[in-house]
Amino acid sequence: MSSKRILVSRCLLGDPVRYDGRSKALHHPLLEKWKIKGRLVPVCPELDGGLPVPRPAAEISGGDGEDVLDGAVHVVTEQGTDVTGAFLSGARRALETARAAGCAAALLKERSPSCGCRRIHDGTFGGGLREGRGVTAALLERNGIRTFCEDNIGALAAFLDDGKEENA
Repeated sequence: MSSKRILVSRCLLGDPVRYDGRSKALHHPLLEKWKIKGRLVPVCPELDGGLPVPRPAAEISGGDGEDVLDGAVHVVTEQGTDVTGAFLSGARRALETARAAGCAAALLKERSPSCGCRRIHDGTFGGGLREGRGVTAALLERNGIRTFCEDNIGALAAFLDDGKEENA
């Protein structure tokens, strides 16, 4: 059985750190096993970047996290406030935390402008989605830390265990 550490979005652990002051707790047996075994390293890139709870919703305007890292687009609130700096700072802190803890992978909140692994909101604040990663997910991937979202926790388990089923 693998003992690799896993960076994990705090909201998935039930912490009320989302923009609206709520959580998105993930109730899954694998997550519970990893928690008991001390393998989880919780982060909230938006809080770690200096944003408060609650905070205005933010989306990536005109691209995805890769584009934000490249300086091509910004993260903005619906009111037009540019919060790119906080998102970049939080992403860098998440990467530092992952490296310091020896994390091989991250379990992140899908659709988040920070943590989305495959889909994020499309920047229109209308509920639409686009393919792409959030800022933190993009930075982690660029630095060799694999990212998985809550809807593919089985793929994370397979990655951590080289394709073998994790034992209790």
